[in-house]
Amino acid sequence: MNRMRMFVCFCFCLAHFAARAVEPWQSALDTMPIGANVTELNRTNCVSLMLHAFQSNGVVKALIFMPGATDEFYFFRRAKARLTNASPSLLDAVTALTNQTLIRVTFQSTLLVLHTDEDPLNVLFVIKDPQTTARLQQTQFVPHALYNVRDWDFLLPILKKYLRVKFSPRLHTTQSWHFYRHSFAAWNLNGWEALEAIAMAGKTKFTVEKKHIIFAGDERVLAVPKIDHYPR
Repeated sequence: MNRMRMFVCFCFCLAHFAARAVEPWQSALDTMPIGANVTELNRTNCVSLMLHAFQSNGVVKALIFMPGATDEFYFFRRAKARLTNASPSLLDAVTALTNQTLIRVTFQSTLLVLHTDEDPLNVLFVIKDPQTTARLQQTQFVPHALYNVRDWDFLLPILKKYLRVKFSPRLHTTQSWHFYRHSFAAWNLNGWEALEAIAMAGKTKFTVEKKHIIFAGDERVLAVPKIDHYPR
């Protein structure tokens, strides 16, 4: 009888810890369908499907593809992931990518980031005017942001309209030519969170001056992209 009780207690503990192992962001993404009859994620459908599937929720405010992740699809043209569920969720898509490609996932505060080993996950910024920073944290960005391979010139008018500060580089100037195109979806970001999301998606850094945000390229590379090795 004692052995039976110990066994039941052991099974209960296993179930308890297994339930705790599911992160809140995973539970949130598991409720978001990406569409029926999707059997493969590849360069023609993956980013668009996942960004459009991302829904408003109480845990994750943004789904961000960093340049290393998008390069796997558009530059190297090698990222593919099979989906086995008949009605896959956004969590199924994230799991498939991290199991079958070089793409990884990291949850930072309220941002879910898809990246590779070469992507720096800490945003570089300099605050020269704390008042402007505080105001950005109290300012709302667009209620629903969805940008798929959008450049700086597309985002700049939106930033100026909602955050109401000056931005550099200006529209149609050469300083932004080396910024990556931005791919992310978000709900209910404040101004500061929007700057972080854009910096991650575009591999940029920024400086906060009085009513002025200056973006520049982030030249950090944490690892050399893997060319010859790819998971099977």
